[in-house]
Parts: sequence; structure tokens; C-alpha cells
Amino acid sequence: MPMLKNVIVYLVGFSGSGKLTVARELSFLLEARVIDNHWMNNPIFGLIDNDRVTPFPTGVWNQISKVRQAVLDTIATLSAPAANFILTHAGYDDDREDWEIYHAIATTAERRKALFVPVRLLCEEGELARRVVSPERASRLKSMDPEAARRDTRNRDVLKVNHANQMTLDTSAISPQESARLIVEHIKARHAAKLSHQS
Repeated sequence: MPMLKNVIVYLVGFSGSGKLTVARELSFLLEARVIDNHWMNNPIFGLIDNDRVTPFPTGVWNQISKVRQAVLDTIATLSAPAANFILTHAGYDDDREDWEIYHAIATTAERRKALFVPVRLLCEEGELARRVVSPERASRLKSMDPEAARRDTRNRDVLKVNHANQMTLDTSAISPQESARLIVEHIKARHAAKLSHQS
């Protein structure tokens, strides 16, 4: 199998589903840069006093979108052509702005002519509520509300991506290392399919 190059992996799931943890494991296997959604959020979040439970003022999202677009434009136009990227996103199926973020990332992959692999990370309600209160999440300015995590699993859906390379993975009972391994196997299969289609 040729070395995987110019791959963009999009990990989407609720807070606590393991996006960043899996992304870190995956980055070693793919030699990829991790672009966690808090890369883009925290320059703005860090300027606002917040207890990690109370919602941020709505105006912050417009500011964050400017940061995100600068990052995506850089990936599309300035980053090395062979570079791999893993982007994470807490995306909700009923949220129009989350769909806009997804399409912006997918468009970035198209601009690079990259292999785009969206991966939906799911997690059982109790495990999700347990994970969101971890101390590391506080240090990264992430949401730490277990009741909100429970409500999300009961009342909302992770972004229902419809893409030929899409994968859905339940992380409730498997390790981040195993999650990353399964994702890499999926990417290899999609990469082989792409090569076959081009030949």
C-alpha cells in the first residue's frame, strides 16, 4: 500500500465522544497534523470569562468563524501538497451553522484534491457524561456539563454526513488506539478505491 498522502480526516461527534483523543492517536499513524476545533475556538474563548457550563455569548461564533476560515484557507493554499490533516468538530445534525462548517471543510479538501474522510464518532450516554468532566477538558476550555451531554444523546443527533467515504464508529467501549486503527483501515480502503477509480 502506498504511503497515505493528502488526506483530510473530519472527526465529528458530541463533546466527550473522543474526537481529540482519537485524533492524537490517528496523527501518529497518518503522520497528520491535528486541527482540533478548539484550535479555532480558544483564541476567542480565552478572552471571555466563562465557567465551562454557561453558554458563551452568541457573538463569539462570528469571531471564531473568521479564525476557522483563515485556517482552512491556509490548508488549501499554503500547506504542503502531501500533508495530512485531522480536523475535529462537535457538529449537530439540526444546526445550520454546523452544516456550514462541514461544507467549508469538505470544500477545503476539494481545493486540495485531497482524500476526504468524514468519521462520525458516537458514544453511549453514560460514558459521554463521565468523560466530559475530565480535568483535561477544563484546561482546554471545553464544555464540562454532564447533563448537557445526556440531553444531547437523548434529543439530538451527530451530523448525519452523507459522503462516499463516510464512516461511523461507536467509541463507547473501545480504546482510542483501536478507534484510530479502525479509521486507518477504512482510509486505506477508500484510498485504494480512489486509485482504482483513477486508473
